[in-house]
Amino acid sequence: MKAKSIKGKTAEEIEAALKNSMADGFQPTLAIVFISIKQDRKTVCEILHLRKMDVIGATSCGEFTDGFQSEGSIVILLMDLNRNYYRILFEDVGTRPLSDVAALLAQSAMGEFKRPAFILCSTGVSLTGEYFSGETLVHSIEKVVGPGVCIFGGMAGDDASFTGTYVFTHDHSTDVGIVALILDEDNISLNGIAISGWKPLGTTKTVTKSEDGWVYSIDGQPALDMYLRYLGEKPASGNETVKIFEELGFYYPFIAIDAGDPVIRTPLMIDKEKGAIKLDFPVAEGKKLQFSMPPDFDIIENVLSSANEIKTSTQSDAEALLIFSCAGRHSVLGPLVSAENEGLHEIWKAPMAGFFTYGEYGKGTEGKQQFHSTTCSWVALKEK
Repeated sequence: MKAKSIKGKTAEEIEAALKNSMADGFQPTLAIVFISIKQDRKTVCEILHLRKMDVIGATSCGEFTDGFQSEGSIVILLMDLNRNYYRILFEDVGTRPLSDVAALLAQSAMGEFKRPAFILCSTGVSLTGEYFSGETLVHSIEKVVGPGVCIFGGMAGDDASFTGTYVFTHDHSTDVGIVALILDEDNISLNGIAISGWKPLGTTKTVTKSEDGWVYSIDGQPALDMYLRYLGEKPASGNETVKIFEELGFYYPFIAIDAGDPVIRTPLMIDKEKGAIKLDFPVAEGKKLQFSMPPDFDIIENVLSSANEIKTSTQSDAEALLIFSCAGRHSVLGPLVSAENEGLHEIWKAPMAGFFTYGEYGKGTEGKQQFHSTTCSWVALKEK
């Protein structure tokens, strides 16, 4: 398999970059597109379709590829992958239960390949402001395919506007749904991991009241008061409620402790009157939480050392690299996040594309497939 990455700030720039990439006879069959909501998705998809490429894509909160990072742009990973080794599945959830839709997608994948692997892009926030349940998606696929299923990917973004995200193919697009690149693991190798770097702060606590994504009490105390007090902040008043996500949530999320790897859950909103915090994804009553603190500067070293360990232990190389990095990492790490992405590219020495997400799918450090927040989830691909 051969791969190339291209970038552009307009559809016209993409068309020119595509023409240049194919000038040596390169004939890609597949295009993976990460694109700002400000861009013309339909035109970009048509440009690729006219050159007989299958298209899969998601809107983003920033885009990056080899030596390039931007907001409001377009990046595309092009691959001349054998069409016998992949399928593209699209599901518009609509009013159907997500668990049913995800199970249907998984059953379709099992019908295509004996060992299907999933590169998933789901929506993140709908046009009506509803958040997509990444946990339900992962668990529902796992129930059908089995615990050994390989899943990597990310939730679509919308330039951090929270006005509506999209996943798409050439023919279809939705603000509530899933697009999946199903790979035949008998013919395509996938190596990757999802790592956060946020560190536990204080003792483990118990959610004592929660409902519809809102946490009302922790250890029997109002959740908001405990959260702000623990961080040395005063209870919010007036417009300060808007800043909980921007100023605290990204930097000091909760760590939800369940079977397998702990996962990050980020505060989005507060209800001062009820003393409650709304998290990006629900945490049920009785579940354990810890407060957290932002990573140190050694986070990049940890991410890259884990990549080197995987490369060494698998004795593998790569022909393409996909990176799904949380929008929160971009906010908290600043320029370091570019060093992280470029470092992964240098380790695998393969064409790379990625985007900043509203959530990530991937294998944690303990090997369990999970839905994450604040992580860098990456996967290296190679035709066997």
